[in-house]
Amino acid sequence: QVRLVESGGGSVQAGGSLRLSCQASGNTGSINLMGWFRQFPGKEREVVATVYVGGVSPYYGDSVKGRFTISQDTADFTVKLQMNSLKAEDSAMYYCVADVGEGGTWPPDQAELFEIWGQGIPVNVTS
Repeated sequence: QVRLVESGGGSVQAGGSLRLSCQASGNTGSINLMGWFRQFPGKEREVVATVYVGGVSPYYGDSVKGRFTISQDTADFTVKLQMNSLKAEDSAMYYCVADVGEGGTWPPDQAELFEIWGQGIPVNVTS
């Protein structure tokens, strides 16, 4: 069993930066893909950024390209999301996700790919 614990987040003014971190534990050897999704109230979850473990080409959702950066540490199965130039419309609940299935899907942008979800962490950007 894999468990994901998110940290970071909080409230920031528009134009500011925040960094989210996610620590995986348990059967981490089964993880092949990790990343972040977000969900706005009353909306479907949408991909923010995902990266294959050991991969070099992350995937980013269109709305965050050029502003957010995902990084990973394969030694301890952590992923971080550096969020710069934040906008009010980035305010959402952010979830760390992991895929423990077969992997290999591209683009890795569908919520259904990810079997493991963290509890979620709120990000609030004030204008």
